[in-house]
Amino acid sequence: MKRIGNSDRFAVRLGMRVVRGLSTNDAARIILARAEQPFVSADDMWRRSGVSPSSLVKLAEADAFLPSLQLERRQALWDIKALRDEPLELWAAAAEREAKVIAEIQEPDVALKSMIEGREVVEDYSHTGLTLRAHPVSFLRKDLDRKGIVTCAEAMGQRDGRWLWTAGLVLVRQRPGSAKGVMFLTLEDESGIVNAVVWPSLFERQRRVLMTASMMAINGRIQREGEVVHLVAQRLFDFSTDLASVGSRDGGLGDFPLPHGRGDQVKHGGGPDPRDNPKPAVQARDIYIPDLHIDNLKIKSRNFH
Repeated sequence: MKRIGNSDRFAVRLGMRVVRGLSTNDAARIILARAEQPFVSADDMWRRSGVSPSSLVKLAEADAFLPSLQLERRQALWDIKALRDEPLELWAAAAEREAKVIAEIQEPDVALKSMIEGREVVEDYSHTGLTLRAHPVSFLRKDLDRKGIVTCAEAMGQRDGRWLWTAGLVLVRQRPGSAKGVMFLTLEDESGIVNAVVWPSLFERQRRVLMTASMMAINGRIQREGEVVHLVAQRLFDFSTDLASVGSRDGGLGDFPLPHGRGDQVKHGGGPDPRDNPKPAVQARDIYIPDLHIDNLKIKSRNFH
């Protein structure tokens, strides 16, 4: 019988903390049940841990069954759908007596089609806020190349005064009170980040794009002073619609975790000027994927004021 060590137990606990909606008590029960022997199936985890199927669904949606049980997200959800709120006494007693798992419902094996890689990334962001798969922008790279948009790493390597286009996820929006109205942006793609400067005049002209875009393209000029490199923005474009198409795309390069801290969640930050448009502003972190049952790809931008 294999025991898991303290370091493994810590890694499991740390991984479960990022699963949205999973209670601390349920996570602890699963860890304790797994301490003596690894789980062999979703049914086995349900019986030995005593957690509800709804908690297992949250784990399956976060793709937590893939590393240890080799169950892909869809397959794990399919298996959990066969579980009840409580095991039937007859099967529970038989399983305990024979020291093995006896499924309450015997079904034929079903091989479900795997999700395409883009949709897997969307699901990861929806349920954990990060992904260890491909960076979202990598799925759009061919389209960006055709438009002459360079990567963030290429932009940061250009000479002083060079004009160019680049694009990426909006990670940081910062407008310090001491900066006299200047806004600083940090964009990220699969190659790295670019730091952009937005002058007050451009901020006023393109306020809506600045405050609502989850993915943005910038046309501007490189400003290099020693090791400090900025892209001085001249025009901004909202690429959130392009980002919303990631769920229907396959392929991509690079592994990427997008960390978030509690300090990133600003409750009373700025937003679009309501005088510009009477319609409700689109939240910067919510991207609608029309063909998914989970329709939000959550990219948490950092908005400091």
